[in-house]
Amino acid sequence: EFFEREAGKIKMEPTNPSWLVFSDGFNISPMRRTIKRAFDVVIALLVLLVTWPLMLLTALAIRLESGRGASILYHQERVGENGKLFRLIKFRSMGTDAESNGVARWATKNDQRVTRVGHFIRRVRLDELPQLWNVLRGDMSIIGPRPERPQFVDDFNIRIRYYALRHCLKPGLTGWAQLRYPYGSSLEDAEEKLKFDLFYVKNHNLVFDLAILIQTLEVVLFGRGAR
Repeated sequence: EFFEREAGKIKMEPTNPSWLVFSDGFNISPMRRTIKRAFDVVIALLVLLVTWPLMLLTALAIRLESGRGASILYHQERVGENGKLFRLIKFRSMGTDAESNGVARWATKNDQRVTRVGHFIRRVRLDELPQLWNVLRGDMSIIGPRPERPQFVDDFNIRIRYYALRHCLKPGLTGWAQLRYPYGSSLEDAEEKLKFDLFYVKNHNLVFDLAILIQTLEVVLFGRGAR
């Protein structure tokens, strides 16, 4: 418990599965689920109200750069709560042929597939805003583990102990692991981020969600704590 509070993550090595699974966060009461859903809807509507002009400008910039025939939005299958698949929506930040061979690839720091507009909207997180629709539909939460692609999840479920437990909750637009660990593109990164994800699942509540939301706003608006 002391290590968890100080590090903000689960210590995996000696972990007893029952100690994790029977923690409060892994057994969500109907009341807690209702409160979290209400939080999601209210925040999603408020953010949409504030950011819709930016979303229109982003769509226009993508259209001007890529031409009339290119799509503005990007749809991709992701793994949600309890392993359920859903279609995630983002502003398209890569070329239309980014995965023309159909093989899932990690995005890298200086990925050549990212367009000029894409570099900017990724840096200021504008590409994520259409996911508010996923939140309103109930596919996602405002706060939660990052939604991953089925190909990666299938691999991690085999190679990383307890990985499936991160799907006890809906994936989030932002989250504890996203704030505490830089973007990673390896198995080792996925293992380390899981420690933060499970800490969130085990300890999540409304106050924790508000704290994560405030820290996310600080990162987006001022670059504080950005990694």
